[in-house]
Amino acid sequence: MIRHIVFFSAKAPEDVQKIEEGLTMLATIPEHETFEVRQSLNADALTGGAVDVVVYAEFADEAALARYKAHPTYQNCIDVVRPLRELRLAADIAS
Repeated sequence: MIRHIVFFSAKAPEDVQKIEEGLTMLATIPEHETFEVRQSLNADALTGGAVDVVVYAEFADEAALARYKAHPTYQNCIDVVRPLRELRLAADIAS
């Protein structure tokens, strides 16, 4: 299994909801086994408001993750979210 975790920060506070909505379109891609998009509670004192939105997804294997990233909806999501975000940090963890 591959766990795909991506952190986003918004350029402006008013864009956080738009980023969350844009990322939600990724849920329609059939390759994931688990998929969530959530706004950060920003409760960690060390990072403060550094992360606004988190994507968490699980995939059966690296091939499923690659198919997910190759799906046209993935590029559509990038087109919507990229202009609104300041930071994007991703990690893929095998288990």
